[in-house]
Amino acid sequence: MDFLLENMVAVIIALIVAVLLLVIGSLEWRLRQLMRGRSGATLEEAIIAIGRETDKNHRKIGELITAIEDLDNRAQKSISRIETVRFTPFRGDGGNQSFATCFLDDTGDGVVISSLYSRDKVGIYAKPVHGLKSSYELTREEREAITRAAKTNHQETAEQNEASR
Repeated sequence: MDFLLENMVAVIIALIVAVLLLVIGSLEWRLRQLMRGRSGATLEEAIIAIGRETDKNHRKIGELITAIEDLDNRAQKSISRIETVRFTPFRGDGGNQSFATCFLDDTGDGVVISSLYSRDKVGIYAKPVHGLKSSYELTREEREAITRAAKTNHQETAEQNEASR
């Protein structure tokens, strides 16, 4: 019985050694695949170079984020909402040649320009707009132009422009 037990222990140890040799062989093969014609020093240099590039990319990403935030701030303050309301100010005269056009930024600041056409003359008026309101009295058409400009959706406008091409 002792002989059988000793042989069984030897067989189990031999199996464990065989499995370990397979694992070592597999790891050695994977290391050769990784190194493929390169020395360890070259591989280390490549890893260091990749680390430097990663640091450089992180700095560049930070710069790009700052630039995007700056552009976003500038875009909010640029004229991006424009609407025109055409009308006839005097009964039977003008044929909708008068208009009120509103130019607003994303904060509701800008200007509304009105043109009143009659047979005798044309009058042009500009009124500043701050927060969708003006310190000057506004006509119904000017208020309508401001309201419509404030409701302008940039995405929908871009899609409509793209579809009309």
